Amino acid sequence: MHFTYLNPTNPATFKDRYVTKVAETIVPFSKERKGEVGLIGLPSSKSSISLSMAANAPSTIRKALNSFSTYAATQKHDFKNEGIVDFGDVPIHPTSVIETLDRLHISIQEMLQTDACDRYIMLGGDHGISFPSIHAFQKKYGTIGVIQWDAHHDVRNLEDGGRTNGTPFRSLLEEGIIKGEHLVQVGIRNYSNAQAYDQYAHDKGIHVYMMEDIEEHGILPIIDKELERLSNEVDFLYLSVDMDSVDQAHAPGCPAIGPGGFTSRELLSSIKKAAQHPKTKAMDIVEIDPSQDVRDMTSRLAAHVMMKFMYKV
Repeated sequence: MHFTYLNPTNPATFKDRYVTKVAETIVPFSKERKGEVGLIGLPSSKSSISLSMAANAPSTIRKALNSFSTYAATQKHDFKNEGIVDFGDVPIHPTSVIETLDRLHISIQEMLQTDACDRYIMLGGDHGISFPSIHAFQKKYGTIGVIQWDAHHDVRNLEDGGRTNGTPFRSLLEEGIIKGEHLVQVGIRNYSNAQAYDQYAHDKGIHVYMMEDIEEHGILPIIDKELERLSNEVDFLYLSVDMDSVDQAHAPGCPAIGPGGFTSRELLSSIKKAAQHPKTKAMDIVEIDPSQDVRDMTSRLAAHVMMKFMYKV
């Protein structure tokens, strides 16, 4: 039977024949499918030291991609033919954080073994997902340089709570997966870290840029400087974007919101700069709690972060 207007199982959405939404370019992974960018959801937030529903962020960010078109007027280029290969979401263990981290690590390794894409985006989840993710990329591609947008060092001790969203970079350093001098932290804020962790970052040789450094020198010159340095020392680059690096006015949906962070424009311009480097291979986006967001502002900003990473001319 033919229905005039009834459209079972499909949403009643408007479609403009001339507009392609970013979400329309996402296709599920298959062995025959190749694409420019691979996408995987890592919906883990049980390791968060504050109450968080960041596990819901991958689906919310994907949904936000329905709000934006593939056409970039500045470049006079439509990216509608730039395919995004979606590997889906990794099922987390209902109770065990350690088992969840193992699942994330194995899943990213298996994704990379397909060689289906040139670059990859990991959607968290809390920042704890960066430990298994970066480890998997290091195994595949060699010496890794990391640029971390964050208000926090995320080098908390492992004795007080095990592996949490506050420990990923301490875990990576202690396991010898990355070197301190190959980790760059931008946007670290006052009153967001303990003195012991500031000292730990200094002792490990991490290149730390406080918000005061951003205010004095600007974010783009700092990114330029560190890209040039890292490119001579590492095999590839990984971007780790904690959305709480952004001022609470621009990203209200973070578990650890605070004033004095990046503007959305500063974040996007710096991501674009880092993503354009030929050695940049991967990016994760973490610490969005959709239940705390306002009109999906933070997820929409994350969608734009994805687009800055994906779309290069």
